[in-house]
Amino acid sequence: MYIKEPRCMKCGKPVSSVEQEFCYDCSRYNYAYDQGRSLWLHSGEAAAAIYQMKFHNKRCYAAVFAQEMAVRYGEWIRRNFVEEIIPVPLHKSRKKARGFNQAELLAEELGRIMEIPVNKKVVFRIRNTKPQKFLDDRQRQDNLKDAFGVSRTWNVKEKVLLIDDIYTTGNTIHRISSLLKRVGVQKVYFLTISIGQGL
Repeated sequence: MYIKEPRCMKCGKPVSSVEQEFCYDCSRYNYAYDQGRSLWLHSGEAAAAIYQMKFHNKRCYAAVFAQEMAVRYGEWIRRNFVEEIIPVPLHKSRKKARGFNQAELLAEELGRIMEIPVNKKVVFRIRNTKPQKFLDDRQRQDNLKDAFGVSRTWNVKEKVLLIDDIYTTGNTIHRISSLLKRVGVQKVYFLTISIGQGL
């Protein structure tokens, strides 16, 4: 089921009323990204489908998810004048073990549908971090410290769209957005299949 209004103006999480502009997390933290959206809350069938894609080699699901993203948020992507789509990277050891990076598959499919260039070599993982879902706030921040890098040969774009499967805490998207803005990106948006409900 799609996320219904009202929702956070920054990350798109559900909020309790139309008067509430930001969710609990976005009101507490100054995230570096500008805005983001997700198709579904991370529960039920959505969570199960993502699990199947990631851990049971259902790569074909990426095309279905990307099509849903284009239908629901294609106009939002166009309105924000996104110049390039960038997938959130996996560490090379994790990618080797899984056989693919689900964010790359999503980005490639969405880029094809929207006719927007996809660049898989902009952001890379320096360290193989622990899964964020098992950590508290402080551990999550420490876990991602110096975990990412940005290619020095990249032709920096003004407006980019980060793609990942799940927005859990916002820390991963925030860290990458910070790096991208440090090298000259003006606007960073994100799009994921699902998002945690937060507080």
